[in-house]
Order: sequence, then C-alpha cells, then structure tokens
Amino acid sequence: MTDGLCAPLTFALTAGQAGDNPMLGPLLRRHLAHDPSRDFRLLADKAYSHPSSRLLLRRLRIKHTIPERSDQIAYRKSKGVNGGRPPAFDPKLYRHRNTVERGFNRLKDWRGIATRYDKYALTYLGGVTLAAIIIHNRVRLTDRP
Repeated sequence: MTDGLCAPLTFALTAGQAGDNPMLGPLLRRHLAHDPSRDFRLLADKAYSHPSSRLLLRRLRIKHTIPERSDQIAYRKSKGVNGGRPPAFDPKLYRHRNTVERGFNRLKDWRGIATRYDKYALTYLGGVTLAAIIIHNRVRLTDRP
C-alpha cells in the first residue's frame, strides 16, 4: 500500500507465482493494526474486483474505488432485476491510482530489489524494508514547505 505521496506504507512478501487479490485481506488487516482510523480510500485495479474482495472491504468499512470487470458486468446484467445495482465507481478518483504504480517504481529504483539478487526471502524482505523506510522518509523531507 502507498499513500498519496507514492511512499510505501504497508507491504508483504509473497511467492512470485501468488496473485495479488488473496493478499488483500492480510495486507489491509496489517495496515489497520498500525492505523485503525480507516481514514483512507483504497484505489485498486480490476484484479481486486472479485466479489470476495468487495465483501471484505464492506465488512471492514473501507471506502474503495475499484472498476468492475466486463465479465462481472455481463453476469449482473444477465440476471436482470435480480442482478442488483452496479458498485459505485468514481473515474476522477480512480485517476489517482497511479500513485500505487509510482510507489512500486520507487522501490524498483533500488537495483537489488528490482532484480532480487538475495537468495533468502528474509534477506530480500530486509532490503525492501530498508528501501521503504528510506523512500518514506525522503518523500516526507522533500514535501516540507
């Protein structure tokens, strides 16, 4: 997770073949353990548009902006009036989702992280943690008036 300044806030290390969507719940719970205010909006791409993700976000009372996948739109429309209403989506807010991608790119500026030279996951996680701390503090120092 990143903030509006593209600085890393919360992260987790997963296997390379693992999808992003299954890690949404543990990542959000980890984030909420450190910042229980829920004073943020989750901006995510269509990979997180699964019904289980939307249910989790509703249960955790987290505001979100996630576009609906075309197959989900077709399925909802095929059910007619029983399909329910489409989830709310604000395209103006969604334009800010690039902050997540820019945050990843800041991490990838670190060669050891981008190429993953480290043999052990713990060593790699330590490098990612160090880079995230430095990036987070550097963004805060340059943002001051």
